[in-house]
Amino acid sequence: MSEDEEMTKVNIASSADIIAARGKGRELAMKMGFNVVDQTKITTAISELTRNIVTYAGKGEVTIEKAQSETGDKNGIVVVCVDEGPGIKDIGLVLKGGVSTSGSLGLGLSGAKQLMDEFEIKSKPGEGTIITIKKWLRRR
Repeated sequence: MSEDEEMTKVNIASSADIIAARGKGRELAMKMGFNVVDQTKITTAISELTRNIVTYAGKGEVTIEKAQSETGDKNGIVVVCVDEGPGIKDIGLVLKGGVSTSGSLGLGLSGAKQLMDEFEIKSKPGEGTIITIKKWLRRR
């Protein structure tokens, strides 16, 4: 993590970078007190999104940091994945799941969406993709 332990960036261009991003996400989730199930959800979502960066865009960046809700009543993690790849032509279709242009199961984006509490995607063909996901700490 960075000096303040609240935010980190990982350049994504290879499988090793995917592993590094997953580790940073799990590390922050553990420090923040997420339970093991939510740690796994966060880590899996990061893995799916960063794998998409490597597969479809070749390179990009992921930022992982602490988040607070607009109302200030929730704390959590926000992950932002950015690439300048080919973009997504039909976001609605891709989010249904089962759609893949690489021969995979096509569950990366739809799976990440299901694992997290909030999911936002911005993409234009030829201009890349920005995906923001959030997971909130559950009150005990």
